[in-house]
Amino acid sequence: MANTKTVLSIGATGSIGVHVVRQLVEKGYRTRAIVRDLERASKVLPAEVELFHGSPSDPEILAKATDGVDAIVFTHGTHGEPGQAREVEYGFVKAALDAVQNRPEVFISLMTALGVTVHEGEFNRRSEGHDYKRRAERLVRMSGHPHVIVRPGWFDYNEDDERKLQFLQGDKRRSGTPEDGVVAREDIARVLIDAIDIPEAASTTLELVAVKGESQSDLAPLFAALEHDVPGQPDAPLDPDTLPMSSEPQWVLDDLKAA
Repeated sequence: MANTKTVLSIGATGSIGVHVVRQLVEKGYRTRAIVRDLERASKVLPAEVELFHGSPSDPEILAKATDGVDAIVFTHGTHGEPGQAREVEYGFVKAALDAVQNRPEVFISLMTALGVTVHEGEFNRRSEGHDYKRRAERLVRMSGHPHVIVRPGWFDYNEDDERKLQFLQGDKRRSGTPEDGVVAREDIARVLIDAIDIPEAASTTLELVAVKGESQSDLAPLFAALEHDVPGQPDAPLDPDTLPMSSEPQWVLDDLKAA
C-alpha cells in the first residue's frame, strides 16, 4: 500500500538532510524540500523531490511548501558559525510553525544536538547555538503539535558494528566529545522519519546514540519506554534547568505564549 503522507524537509541538502530525503522517497512519502541552492539540490537529492527555492524563513515560500503537508522534518543548522543561531537554529523553526499554526495535526520532527542544555561551554559562548536550539525545542513543545525532538550524538563516529540504537533522556552526557555517544547519520534520519508513523513517538524528546549490536527493526518499544513531554511545559521533563525561563528575553516569552 502506497504511503499517502506528504513530508517537508528543511535542511534537505545537509549531511543528515540528504539521508532524510532519500529515505522518505524510498519509503514512498510524497517529499518536498526548501532549498537555497537548486544546483546542489539537483545533484544530491532524488528527482522525485518537489523543490521550493528560497529561504526556509520566507513566509510566501513556506505557505506553498507546507500546503497540505502531514509532517515537517528539520535537520538544518549553522555548524557553529557566530551570529547565525537566532536566524537559523530558531528562526527557521519559528517561521515553519507559524505557517502551520492552524493545522495542529502536522507532525514535527526536530533534530537539535546532544548537550543542547549545556549553555556555559565554549561552543555556546562563541555561537549561541545551544541557546537557540533549545529555544526552538521549546517552541515545538509549546506549539501543541505532535512531535519528536532528537538530540543525536557525534555523527558517523560509530564503528561498523555500533548500530544498536539507544534512546536516552535528561541530557546527562556533557563532555562535548565523542565520549558522549556516537551514531550514524542514516540512523539519525531513520529515527526522525519513523517517528512520524509511530504513535508512541508523539511528544517525546530523546538523546540518540548507538552501541555495539544490530539496529532494531522496530523502534516503537524504544519510544514507548520514554518519559513523554508534558503538554504546556516548555522543557523536556528530565532536562536540567540550565536556561531558566525567568532569565529569558521578553521576545522569547512572547513567542512561546503565541506558539
